Amino acid sequence: MKLQVLDMRLIRYLNLFEKITGVRTKNCFFYNNGIIYAVPKQFVSKAIGEGGNNVRKMVSITKKKIKIVIIPDDQIKTENFIQDIVAPATFNNLEVTEKELIIFANKQSKAALIGRNKTRLIELSKIVEEFFGKELKIV
Repeated sequence: MKLQVLDMRLIRYLNLFEKITGVRTKNCFFYNNGIIYAVPKQFVSKAIGEGGNNVRKMVSITKKKIKIVIIPDDQIKTENFIQDIVAPATFNNLEVTEKELIIFANKQSKAALIGRNKTRLIELSKIVEEFFGKELKIV
Protein backbone atom coordinates (compact mmCIF):
# COMPACT_ATOMS: atom_id res chain seq x y z
CA MET A 1 0.00 0.00 0.00
CA LYS A 2 1.33 3.38 -1.08
CA LEU A 3 1.33 6.43 1.20
CA GLN A 4 -1.56 8.81 0.58
CA VAL A 5 -0.87 12.51 0.21
CA LEU A 6 -3.09 14.46 2.59
CA ASP A 7 -4.15 18.05 2.05
CA MET A 8 -5.74 20.28 4.70
CA ARG A 9 -9.26 19.50 3.50
CA LEU A 10 -8.68 15.73 3.84
CA ILE A 11 -7.13 16.20 7.28
CA ARG A 12 -10.19 18.17 8.43
CA TYR A 13 -12.53 15.42 7.15
CA LEU A 14 -10.42 12.74 8.86
CA ASN A 15 -10.45 14.63 12.16
CA LEU A 16 -14.21 15.17 11.94
CA PHE A 17 -14.71 11.45 11.20
CA GLU A 18 -12.62 10.44 14.22
CA LYS A 19 -14.40 12.95 16.48
CA ILE A 20 -17.88 11.73 15.50
CA THR A 21 -17.24 7.98 15.17
CA GLY A 22 -14.37 7.35 17.59
CA VAL A 23 -12.64 5.41 14.79
CA ARG A 24 -9.22 6.53 13.59
CA THR A 25 -8.37 6.04 9.92
CA LYS A 26 -5.90 7.58 7.51
CA ASN A 27 -7.77 6.47 4.39
CA CYS A 28 -10.12 9.10 3.03
CA PHE A 29 -10.98 9.69 -0.64
CA PHE A 30 -13.22 11.90 -2.72
CA TYR A 31 -15.40 10.09 -5.28
CA ASN A 32 -18.56 11.13 -7.13
CA ASN A 33 -19.18 14.28 -5.02
CA GLY A 34 -18.86 12.27 -1.81
CA ILE A 35 -16.33 11.24 0.79
CA ILE A 36 -15.25 7.64 1.24
CA TYR A 37 -13.59 6.43 4.43
CA ALA A 38 -11.78 3.07 4.42
CA VAL A 39 -11.64 1.44 7.85
CA PRO A 40 -10.59 -1.99 9.16
CA LYS A 41 -13.41 -4.55 9.11
CA GLN A 42 -13.75 -4.73 12.90
CA PHE A 43 -14.53 -0.97 13.11
CA VAL A 44 -17.10 -0.65 10.31
CA SER A 45 -20.20 -0.99 12.51
CA LYS A 46 -18.75 1.42 15.09
CA ALA A 47 -17.97 3.92 12.32
CA ILE A 48 -21.50 3.70 10.86
CA GLY A 49 -23.04 4.08 14.30
CA GLU A 50 -26.26 2.71 15.73
CA GLY A 51 -28.92 2.94 13.03
CA GLY A 52 -26.49 4.92 10.84
CA ASN A 53 -26.40 7.86 13.27
CA ASN A 54 -22.71 8.66 12.71
CA VAL A 55 -23.11 8.67 8.93
CA ARG A 56 -26.20 10.90 9.16
CA LYS A 57 -24.35 13.32 11.43
CA MET A 58 -21.39 13.42 9.01
CA VAL A 59 -23.73 14.06 6.06
CA SER A 60 -25.50 16.91 7.86
CA ILE A 61 -22.17 18.58 8.77
CA THR A 62 -20.30 18.09 5.48
CA LYS A 63 -23.32 18.29 3.10
CA LYS A 64 -21.70 15.44 1.13
CA LYS A 65 -22.51 11.77 0.59
CA ILE A 66 -20.55 9.57 2.99
CA LYS A 67 -19.51 5.95 2.39
CA ILE A 68 -17.62 3.70 4.75
CA VAL A 69 -15.82 0.75 3.16
CA ILE A 70 -13.63 -2.08 4.45
CA ILE A 71 -9.87 -1.91 3.82
CA PRO A 72 -9.03 -4.88 1.54
CA ASP A 73 -6.38 -7.43 2.40
CA ASP A 74 -6.48 -9.77 -0.62
CA GLN A 75 -7.65 -10.01 -4.26
CA ILE A 76 -11.28 -10.97 -3.50
CA LYS A 77 -11.62 -8.17 -1.01
CA THR A 78 -9.99 -5.76 -3.51
CA GLU A 79 -12.88 -6.43 -5.88
CA ASN A 80 -15.40 -5.79 -3.05
CA PHE A 81 -13.52 -2.60 -2.10
CA ILE A 82 -13.73 -1.20 -5.65
CA GLN A 83 -17.37 -2.36 -5.98
CA ASP A 84 -18.28 -0.58 -2.71
CA ILE A 85 -16.65 2.63 -3.94
CA VAL A 86 -18.31 2.70 -7.38
CA ALA A 87 -21.77 1.52 -6.22
CA PRO A 88 -24.46 1.84 -7.54
CA ALA A 89 -22.45 1.44 -10.78
CA THR A 90 -21.35 -2.14 -11.37
CA PHE A 91 -18.74 -4.06 -13.32
CA ASN A 92 -18.43 -7.63 -14.58
CA ASN A 93 -14.94 -8.51 -13.40
CA LEU A 94 -11.76 -7.09 -11.92
CA GLU A 95 -8.25 -8.29 -12.68
CA VAL A 96 -5.16 -7.29 -10.72
CA THR A 97 -1.80 -7.52 -12.49
CA GLU A 98 1.61 -6.44 -11.28
CA LYS A 99 1.20 -2.87 -12.54
CA GLU A 100 -2.51 -2.51 -13.32
CA LEU A 101 -5.96 -2.92 -11.90
CA ILE A 102 -8.27 -3.68 -14.83
CA ILE A 103 -12.05 -3.33 -14.59
CA PHE A 104 -14.19 -5.15 -17.15
CA ALA A 105 -17.64 -3.58 -17.63
CA ASN A 106 -20.47 -3.49 -20.16
CA LYS A 107 -21.14 -0.32 -22.16
CA GLN A 108 -23.65 1.26 -19.76
CA SER A 109 -21.59 0.50 -16.64
CA LYS A 110 -18.46 1.71 -18.38
CA ALA A 111 -20.12 5.08 -19.00
CA ALA A 112 -21.14 5.30 -15.33
CA LEU A 113 -17.62 4.39 -14.19
CA ILE A 114 -15.99 6.98 -16.44
CA GLY A 115 -18.47 9.79 -15.77
CA ARG A 116 -19.00 13.11 -17.48
CA ASN A 117 -15.69 14.64 -18.59
CA LYS A 118 -13.95 11.56 -17.11
CA THR A 119 -14.40 12.92 -13.57
CA ARG A 120 -15.16 9.55 -11.95
CA LEU A 121 -12.38 7.85 -13.92
CA ILE A 122 -9.87 10.43 -12.69
CA GLU A 123 -11.08 10.13 -9.07
CA LEU A 124 -11.05 6.32 -9.15
CA SER A 125 -7.61 6.30 -10.82
CA LYS A 126 -6.31 8.48 -8.01
CA ILE A 127 -7.78 6.12 -5.37
CA VAL A 128 -6.28 3.03 -7.05
CA GLU A 129 -2.91 4.76 -7.44
CA GLU A 130 -2.82 5.97 -3.82
CA PHE A 131 -4.19 2.79 -2.26
CA PHE A 132 -2.64 0.04 -4.38
CA GLY A 133 0.16 1.82 -6.29
CA LYS A 134 -1.30 0.54 -9.57
CA GLU A 135 -2.66 2.09 -12.74
CA LEU A 136 -6.40 1.80 -13.46
CA LYS A 137 -7.86 0.59 -16.76
CA ILE A 138 -11.54 0.25 -17.62
CA VAL A 139 -12.24 -2.14 -20.50
